[in-house]
Amino acid sequence: MGEQRIMLSSSEIGSLWAIYLQESMKVCLLTYFLHYVEDEEVKEQLERAYKMVKGHFDQITKVLNEEGIPLPTGFTEKDLNLEAPKLFYDMFALSFVYSISRMTIISISFVLANVARKDIMDLFSLMINDSTVLYREATTLMLSKGIYDRSPKIPYPKEVEFVEKKSYISGFGKKRPINAVEITEIFFNTERNYFSILLCMGLLQVVKDKEIHEYIQEGKKISEKQINTFNDILKREELLGNVPLNVEVSDSTIPPFSDRLVVMLFHSLNAIDITLIGHALSLSMRTDLALQYEKYIAEVLMYGAKGFNIMVDRGWLEMPPHAPDRRKLQKLQ
Repeated sequence: MGEQRIMLSSSEIGSLWAIYLQESMKVCLLTYFLHYVEDEEVKEQLERAYKMVKGHFDQITKVLNEEGIPLPTGFTEKDLNLEAPKLFYDMFALSFVYSISRMTIISISFVLANVARKDIMDLFSLMINDSTVLYREATTLMLSKGIYDRSPKIPYPKEVEFVEKKSYISGFGKKRPINAVEITEIFFNTERNYFSILLCMGLLQVVKDKEIHEYIQEGKKISEKQINTFNDILKREELLGNVPLNVEVSDSTIPPFSDRLVVMLFHSLNAIDITLIGHALSLSMRTDLALQYEKYIAEVLMYGAKGFNIMVDRGWLEMPPHAPDRRKLQKLQ
């Protein structure tokens, strides 16, 4: 008797569909960076990243084809203009590899916890393992290039301590010192927003569509506000703030990406940003920090809705696989 075929569950279909779109976008962006890169060490890192992402994309494509599920439109080289002058310098490309590998580790970990079919679990486990290796390599290279800003140092604890007062959560008036977990979340939130600002700087030079230009400008302001808010908190704790990386954008004004790819990229970044701010909120035990995170979650949600509307209005947003409308099916003709 042959092995019984197990159908994909809704969570597996949804995950494969969403990751197909994301990986197709990453393939395009890595193709772009590889076309212009000059630094040999960064080029090697980009080549490894491209091979990894393209491999994952091909495996997801294979599963969807085998299951008879239509492939999303996704993104192709038609969304690139490789004749445009170089927009981002090589260290930004390296930062991009670092960022996507870190984000993949985080996002696919959530996905892996929601699937059960063995081949899908194996695929997502492979994606996490590959991305972990890439993250380690990118971090090592960034350290050697002097563009990796490590989180603030604090003295090693000398003994185990327990919270003795309910005022530990107070963030107003007399506050306790910030703890290591809270420092970590603030640091990586700020780092993420520095990357976003550099991305916005470049895209604001090349995007010609007024509505999308204004959308990117608003995103840049939100990132700047988050950096100022959390750097001020670190400074008040006498930990100093994150130091912005000296990664410059060229003076090109010719767009290398389609408008659809640009807006979808921001849509994806908004989604992971909400996830990570929510994670920071869940770990922060000082009320002043919690209030700031709540404020920025609301702001990013409203901002994300604007990007959603742009994509819907222009017919760019693909609809995820969905359940049948049973009420409609049960009506008499």
